Amino acid sequence: MLVSVNRSMRRVRALGALFGFLMAGVMLAGCREADKEPAPVVRPVRTVTVEQRKLDDSVSLTGHIEAENQVSFAFRLGGRVIERLVNVGDQVEPGQILARLDPQNEISALRTAQANLVAAEGQLVKTQNAFERQDALLQRGFTTRAQFDAAQQAVRAAQSQVDSSQAQLDNAEDRVGFTELHADAAGAVTAVGAEPGEVVQAGQMVLQVARQDGRDAVFDVPAQLLRQAPETAIIDVALTDDPTVKATGRVREIAPQADPTTRTFRVRVGLTDTPAAMRLGSTVTGRVTMASSPEIALPASALTKFNQQPAVWIVDQDKKTVTTRNVEILRFDPATVIISQGLNPGEVVVTAGVQALHDGQEVRLLGSTQ
Repeated sequence: MLVSVNRSMRRVRALGALFGFLMAGVMLAGCREADKEPAPVVRPVRTVTVEQRKLDDSVSLTGHIEAENQVSFAFRLGGRVIERLVNVGDQVEPGQILARLDPQNEISALRTAQANLVAAEGQLVKTQNAFERQDALLQRGFTTRAQFDAAQQAVRAAQSQVDSSQAQLDNAEDRVGFTELHADAAGAVTAVGAEPGEVVQAGQMVLQVARQDGRDAVFDVPAQLLRQAPETAIIDVALTDDPTVKATGRVREIAPQADPTTRTFRVRVGLTDTPAAMRLGSTVTGRVTMASSPEIALPASALTKFNQQPAVWIVDQDKKTVTTRNVEILRFDPATVIISQGLNPGEVVVTAGVQALHDGQEVRLLGSTQ
């Protein structure tokens, strides 16, 4: 019995020793594994080499077609409109009658002026006859010098009255003519300001006519674009709903003051060889190409943020590691970003894979573009 117990105790001690040995081996292996550092992760990235290029920026704006010269026709005297012979959209020719005023008052004034002129001319004839008689009597010594001078003065006064009456008659004839409104050039009626039967004041707009001597494309342009655009730039203009209808032009007029609401400037572009399809009021798109100074352009995907500022990842070509660098942005385009400061030509910038990088990380270049 005692021998059996001793054997059992020896077996337990042997198993314990074996277990301890195994545990020690496991712990030793774990320590060796812990001593090994994990292999660094090499991130694949795409890059671009920084270059300064002279970019030609194309800017497009939407505007509309207007007449180069648009005239507001008005009567030179007040009165009641009795007839308007044209409507909006009608074509007019030089000398065509557009509207009429009631001429009764002016015709009455004309008749009065004619009568006054006839009376003045009769008085002139009478004084001239009297002067001739006084002249003949003075030569024979049958009258005095004072009577002769009085007759001469009467002739002069009568002549002045004739001249005054003639001027009044001319003025009355002009006023009768002013009761008719005539077109002075060919064009199209774009607006009306008075209807038949309405009493208008002198100078009140009755008709607005767009002359056919030219067409303008009118745009509302931001101040920054005005500063950048060349003064002699050629603007390409096309119909918005039909880009095949095109024309070209140059800036003809720039408004001296910005619009108080939009803060843009009204710019009129004089068109040459305007197609007939570019009717008044048509919506058009104007495009101008502006040559800029050499700039650095990067894909928008290269941009990240560091210290709350725009930044990019720069690749050390010897160590194949990356570091962040803050940059200053000049402007954003739909697919690119223009850098004003922070980069030098020849540096390599990461354009894809920027989200998984950290300073000093080793990278593998998948490809680069020049």
